Amino acid sequence: MHIATNLIGNYQVYTVSKPYPRICLIHYHEIGLKGHNRARFEQRLVQNVQALFSREPIGKVQRISGRLLVPIQSGTSYKDACHIEDLLCSIPGVQRVSCGYECERDMDQIYDAAIQAAHDAAPFQSFKVTARRNHTDFPVHSMDMNRLVGAKLCDEFPDAKVIMKNPECNVHVEVIQGSAYVYARSVRGIGGLPVGTGGKVVMLLSSGIDSPVATWRLAKRGAQCIAVHFSGRPQTSSTSEYLVDDIAHVLERSGCIARLYVVPFGDYQRQIAAGAPPELRVILYRRLMFKVACAIAKQENAKALGTGESLGQVASQTLDNIYVTDQACDRPVLRPLIGADKLEISDRAEKIGTFKISSEDAPDCCTLFMPRRPETHAHLPRVLDAEKAFPEDEWVTQIVQNAEVHDYNCPGYRPARTAPKRTEERLA
Repeated sequence: MHIATNLIGNYQVYTVSKPYPRICLIHYHEIGLKGHNRARFEQRLVQNVQALFSREPIGKVQRISGRLLVPIQSGTSYKDACHIEDLLCSIPGVQRVSCGYECERDMDQIYDAAIQAAHDAAPFQSFKVTARRNHTDFPVHSMDMNRLVGAKLCDEFPDAKVIMKNPECNVHVEVIQGSAYVYARSVRGIGGLPVGTGGKVVMLLSSGIDSPVATWRLAKRGAQCIAVHFSGRPQTSSTSEYLVDDIAHVLERSGCIARLYVVPFGDYQRQIAAGAPPELRVILYRRLMFKVACAIAKQENAKALGTGESLGQVASQTLDNIYVTDQACDRPVLRPLIGADKLEISDRAEKIGTFKISSEDAPDCCTLFMPRRPETHAHLPRVLDAEKAFPEDEWVTQIVQNAEVHDYNCPGYRPARTAPKRTEERLA
């Protein structure tokens, strides 16, 4: 027996003959604009949700009339169902998630399910009903459903007013494909496109605030992100590697990272610092990093690199230095944060859950052998001339061969044939 209590006005008890199955409906926006490719994007999103929620109490995810239906296992509480809803909202491609009930296409059952959904959303002082039917074989028109369901809710919630604009509670009734779905709680997702629909990108990932947000943003556009972390080891401790692993596990929850290459980079920086003009050290470090990332991108069959750079934020991120650095690689470099300031980036890092980790102090390659006055307007001919002093082609081969590989749960990711296998877990 399912009992719902009215939390508005006078205390009432409403009894339903049976509890209806809980469901989550995933709504999407951008996927719906894909025309003939839409089915591929929908199927990718179905596979991503099913894989990422393999340990959650859900059933088989299905496509239904412009929605994804996520059945929730019997016995799951409303609180746990809301937790699933919140997790679904973090998946790229999900525009909105609604938590409610499934019932038969019968008005009496729809009334009961609507009252249950409204009690889930209580307390409220105003409401309305938004109903639609997908097929005309259901005899009750949408406008009639609005009126009939609204009348039942008025009886159940006598102190709540019906208003059409900006009500506190909006009870939705959708009659589609042999069932009715009723919900009042709806939470906005992050939108974007499903991970795995936008190709592979090799991300330069540090333990700082910016690059995890850049990784998340590219994953939100459908990219499978393969990260490369340049550690200061053995010239510094490996603390940054543990922090990056923690960051990767946060991104992994929504499938936003597939693989991490950890590169001990300190010895190469030491040699550059000893043999290059001090003001060019940072540029030479960055160019070598890009060459290594490009070599890994070639192994992984990735078509682009990605960084967390923001224009003018530090010396290496002036337009002149970005231009000189980009000449070191043969792939486009994506910079999703290029126009963002530090406050915007930090705010997003807090929302995705990486800010606290990134705020921990850790020595890394970014602060190793830094000159007092780094060049802010480098000239390519001078940089190329300084670079001749180092066997960089040989270094790139050594670095890629010695990189440590760690894999994460990213549905649909398949290493290219030329990519190395996972390294024995060193960060555990």
